[in-house]
Amino acid sequence: MKTKNILRISVLSLLVMLCTPLFSQIQTFEWQGVQRQYLIRVPQQTDKATMPVLYFLHGWTDNITHVDNEFHFQQIADQFEWTIVIPQALDEGSGTMWNAGLNASNTDDSGFLMALLDSLVEPYHLNLDSVFFTGFSMGGFMTHRMAIEYGDRITACAPVSGLITHSMANHTAVAPVRMLYIHGTDDPVVGYSGTSQYFGNLGLGADAIIEYWKNANHCVDEPVIDTFPDLKNDGLLFVRYTYEGDAELQHIKVIGGNHSWYHSESQYDIGYMTEIHKFFVGDGGGNVGIVEPEPKQLNLWPNPTSGSFSLKVENTTNLEVIDIQGRCVAKYAMKPGTHSIDLGNLPEGLYFIKDEKGAAQKLLLTK
Repeated sequence: MKTKNILRISVLSLLVMLCTPLFSQIQTFEWQGVQRQYLIRVPQQTDKATMPVLYFLHGWTDNITHVDNEFHFQQIADQFEWTIVIPQALDEGSGTMWNAGLNASNTDDSGFLMALLDSLVEPYHLNLDSVFFTGFSMGGFMTHRMAIEYGDRITACAPVSGLITHSMANHTAVAPVRMLYIHGTDDPVVGYSGTSQYFGNLGLGADAIIEYWKNANHCVDEPVIDTFPDLKNDGLLFVRYTYEGDAELQHIKVIGGNHSWYHSESQYDIGYMTEIHKFFVGDGGGNVGIVEPEPKQLNLWPNPTSGSFSLKVENTTNLEVIDIQGRCVAKYAMKPGTHSIDLGNLPEGLYFIKDEKGAAQKLLLTK
């Protein structure tokens, strides 16, 4: 009996040793005569016959080992029950850099990424109807390029702190593709306006990027605007703009946000990967997303207003008026009942009215 147990353990150990290179070590894929590197993370337990696949594209000068350690992709693969592919950009002389149309490189990174995908379908049982791309900084630039060139093969994209370069802006997107674009307004490295404090003009500004994807996805002009509950003392305000069309376009504007990927939901009002995953699965194409209760909205009217509006509150609370830059421009102590507030002294624009428990409502002030 002991001999049989030892044999079983030995066989199991051998299987683990054989599988480890496939699932966790840096692997290579030859493309255009170059051995390209990538990491792949698969869920350790799943009953799915085929797997959604998420590409993560790292930033300039970064590498796959560092981002794998920072993002804990194995935990994400286990949580989402998705296969995660983390490819490595080539060193173009100034560090690892994707060819997103910013430099004069002839490297066909977009072709490499799709060829790599095709090579992984069979061994990893990938679902080609559930292909997702996200990336940070230069990886965000490259995510935009992948959406433009391969939107007919990609289910959804989520570039973070990355722009559409001017050269790529001259290309017509091959097909509508669901798009979530996240960017901080105070980003000094990849400016929200398209200009970097360090590198000059890098591409289209956020407003122009939204127009590009509105046109590509045949979206309506006016978005639905909502703000995430502002519960953390993070100095940030997360505002979401949703445009309906042939393919949904969302933009999360991080007011006060810098050149960072905000991970922790215990420290910040949202975690980027959680919001990206919820967007990706919101219209099919994968696992059931994490469902959170909708934030409670305040009861106020009329909206829009030229200055005065009425507000009904159920409990004693403190009320704040936040401008689009994330600054508190007025505070009110409220008792239960209906109150009249006059904001006629403020400039016209969009404001967020929120109480101390996170209930909020946007208010459009017109003159």
